[in-house]
Amino acid sequence: MPQNSPLVVAFDLDDTLAPSKSPIDPRIGDLLIRLAERVEVAIISGGQIEQFRAQVVDLLPDAPDALSHVHLLPTCGTRYDRFDGTTFTPVYAHGLEAEEKSAAIDALEQEARALGLWEELSWGEKIEDRGSQITFSALGQSAPVDAKREWDPDGAKKNALRQAVAARVPELEVRSGGSTSVDITRKGIDKAYGMRRLSEQTGIALGDMLFYGDRLDPDGNDRPVLDMGEVACVAVTGWEDTADHLDALLEELPARG
Repeated sequence: MPQNSPLVVAFDLDDTLAPSKSPIDPRIGDLLIRLAERVEVAIISGGQIEQFRAQVVDLLPDAPDALSHVHLLPTCGTRYDRFDGTTFTPVYAHGLEAEEKSAAIDALEQEARALGLWEELSWGEKIEDRGSQITFSALGQSAPVDAKREWDPDGAKKNALRQAVAARVPELEVRSGGSTSVDITRKGIDKAYGMRRLSEQTGIALGDMLFYGDRLDPDGNDRPVLDMGEVACVAVTGWEDTADHLDALLEELPARG
């Protein structure tokens, strides 16, 4: 934790605030609002804004004053949304060019097929254009959580695909995403990028931020935040663990000045 009480508390989404692609538990919703009454709250994920709305925003208690202190950074901060009093709207959004998207999509499908990772059984589209990010989900965008956990428990399949695709599109950033996904963005776009943009937008120093994530391991998509060396990070094992941490944190945080 920062030396003083954090001014921003930021979170990964999937498997930190909720199971992958699943709605938050009411306990998390209540905790996020209570937290936003004390500090700035940010959610940063490789998911697109529609995922943020379905998993989190639409399930939060009605608390406009608190929501004005919530920051959403979809696709690792290549988009940034704030509450305008009625809904969350973009402050900025930076998309990939058509040529970059095409190269990413071709590389993902071809390398997944070559590695035997293009599964016949899937729940929804395997490749999704998220505007500023192209995402491959091996079992489809709507696969059940249990199926996703079983597909690649040690991350070896994702890492093999990431390496193969990265060699094909060296001009783009290729990273392991969620439990079955690989994300492609412009170079230098990761959660560290998102945290820096958050600092620019809020005027709050990185050293005054606290980040919770489930994938702070060396191959995890939360790891770039830890590697910055400026943001205090807490590793969690799921939303229940996050909730327990927040219960403890809220006991220590002073009321907003």
